Amino acid sequence: MTKDKELEDLFLAQKPHFDDSAEFMEKLTKRLEAVEFVKQYQERTLRRYKMAMVAVFVVGIISGGISTWWLLSTPANEPLFNFNVQTSFLVWLVQNSRLLAATGLSLLMTLGVCVVISNILEIMDMRQSMEEKRGWLVM
Repeated sequence: MTKDKELEDLFLAQKPHFDDSAEFMEKLTKRLEAVEFVKQYQERTLRRYKMAMVAVFVVGIISGGISTWWLLSTPANEPLFNFNVQTSFLVWLVQNSRLLAATGLSLLMTLGVCVVISNILEIMDMRQSMEEKRGWLVM
């Protein structure tokens, strides 16, 4: 509470002097141009994020569809790859190649969905903070 009172006293003690000089208007104009530049930069950044999100979404849908099509179009009893080696681990890997490929594909798509959701939330936070700053500048 005392800090609030101290701040209030500090602000009340300040008595700005406004001149009708061109220098004041020039400084004010430069500051307003700087604020406008920052607003435009933030809006461009948000547009870029949105376009990147759309591009990632489209690429993810296309690559997921192609991968799923490839996985389902190969014969079910034929392994996806073959090492021509009789090591027990590699034989197990060849025998379970379909299951491992399907699991890897679903994990990759889950990671992609989480990243997209995280980016959407970040964009929403950026927009909200921009609107709060814009409201502060208007007041």
